[in-house]
Amino acid sequence: MSLIIGLTGGIASGKSTVANMLKELNIPVVDADEEARLAVEKGKKAYSEIVAYFGEEILMEDGSIDRAKLGGIIFPNEEKRKILNSIVHPAVRENMVQKKDHYLTDGHNLVVLDIPLLYESKLTHMVDKVMVVYVDEKTQLERLMARNGFSMEEAQSRIASQLPLSEKLKWADAVINNNGSIEETKQQIYDCLNKWGFTLKNTVDF
Repeated sequence: MSLIIGLTGGIASGKSTVANMLKELNIPVVDADEEARLAVEKGKKAYSEIVAYFGEEILMEDGSIDRAKLGGIIFPNEEKRKILNSIVHPAVRENMVQKKDHYLTDGHNLVVLDIPLLYESKLTHMVDKVMVVYVDEKTQLERLMARNGFSMEEAQSRIASQLPLSEKLKWADAVINNNGSIEETKQQIYDCLNKWGFTLKNTVDF
């Protein structure tokens, strides 16, 4: 039996922390953000399309895309965000499917697809189960401001560009509540994987 888990959440919810915990269990994690970075490297098709649309002012001195500057353009502007996604997402999906298939062929029966915009991009068809990492709104805002040095307005803009976490919870097969301690988060992952038939001896496996 093989199982493809879609890991998602909201910005600054702690999804990367959960992904790292899964990696510690030797579960392969295919990261959409990493694949997006690779897809827009110089020489790639998506890179050329992005520069053609947004202009060379989004480039750094070495010619690579300034992700922070591009983010400042697209997060407040839904139309431009959709255009960027229409350029990047097909390449990302193709690469993720290739890596997932490679892991399955290599003998792994559990693969995680780490996709921040799993629901927004309507990619649930790519996975068997969805695991949502959750924090309350106040914690999410505070963590994002502290992590990125954003003002409250900037942080709220980033959060507003995604579906509310409260909506994502409604469709989740499992919710990892990340408001508590690291140990509590690990225990929830442990319980979830056991429920889905992937038995771990105990939480010391972490």
